[in-house]
Amino acid sequence: MNGEGTPGSVSVVYDGACPICRSAAHAVTLRKEHGALALVDARTMPGHRLCRTAEAKGLDLDKGMLIEAGGRLYYGAEATLFLASYGDPNRLTTKLARLLKRSRIASETAYVMLRGVRKLLLFLRGVDGLQKPSDAGRPIFAPVFGDDWERLPPVIRRHYPNRPFSDDVTRVEGVLDVMSAGPVRLLAPVLSALGQIPARNESGVPVTVTFRSDPGSAAFVFDREFRFSDGDYHFRSRMLHLGGGEVVEIMRYGFYWRCRYAWREGKVMLAHRGYGIRLFGRHVPLPLGLLLGRNEAEEVPLDAGSFGMMTRITHPLWGRVYEYRGRFSFMEDG
Repeated sequence: MNGEGTPGSVSVVYDGACPICRSAAHAVTLRKEHGALALVDARTMPGHRLCRTAEAKGLDLDKGMLIEAGGRLYYGAEATLFLASYGDPNRLTTKLARLLKRSRIASETAYVMLRGVRKLLLFLRGVDGLQKPSDAGRPIFAPVFGDDWERLPPVIRRHYPNRPFSDDVTRVEGVLDVMSAGPVRLLAPVLSALGQIPARNESGVPVTVTFRSDPGSAAFVFDREFRFSDGDYHFRSRMLHLGGGEVVEIMRYGFYWRCRYAWREGKVMLAHRGYGIRLFGRHVPLPLGLLLGRNEAEEVPLDAGSFGMMTRITHPLWGRVYEYRGRFSFMEDG
């Protein structure tokens, strides 16, 4: 069985990272008169013809399995009904599908429940949703910047070359001045225990940042290594594109910062959109801005091989309570 399909065959599109989806797809057995079965893993084959067709027709493969047979597409609950009608009557999957076929409501309800279970399983495995076929092979941040991507200076595009679902790695090194005050400084032990920003006060801190792609998702993964005078500190996070210029940066234990990327006034600007926590694949807002303040960041191209950056948190009462700023250059192996 493969993902190409042949005339007269039946193709099943599924998510290979989901144990339930994978088991169900591989358990499908059709009656002999319906020809060969072709399995298409949308996780590893996002550019496949059927994945592109699904996107063009607005069929979200994160929400349902897709079957192509006889030139017709069956999606979601209809895919279940197809298996009930054309599956091998001796297989368990067909018997279960036939039970659901007795009621359209039961079939659709079962699909909603399976989607919930799938989300939970992917969350527990640390795997994100499926990549859009239109984004296959493009840098993760190309759709974030949209039309501005081609207008970005080469040094900024060099900062964001990583492709989704790959093993791409980019490294930069530089020196940062780190400052913390007010509630951020008071919460330093808590922030450190949670693996959040380093709430310190020190100038000229050597920093190496490694940007990695995740072979199993479209995430952009950060590992910032701060070499403070009294020891190293790693601040790790992963960014996910939410649509348009919206990005969520998820840190340890699911806490996140949501922001909007934009290219304006000759620099990359990250505007604050709130804090929250990621639970079971959902982003739940938290009113942490009242405690910590609003975050913002900038990146400025300096020359062909370096850029300046700044991250700042401003509290409505305390004013500037956190900041690190400095200059980075690309490492030779990055």
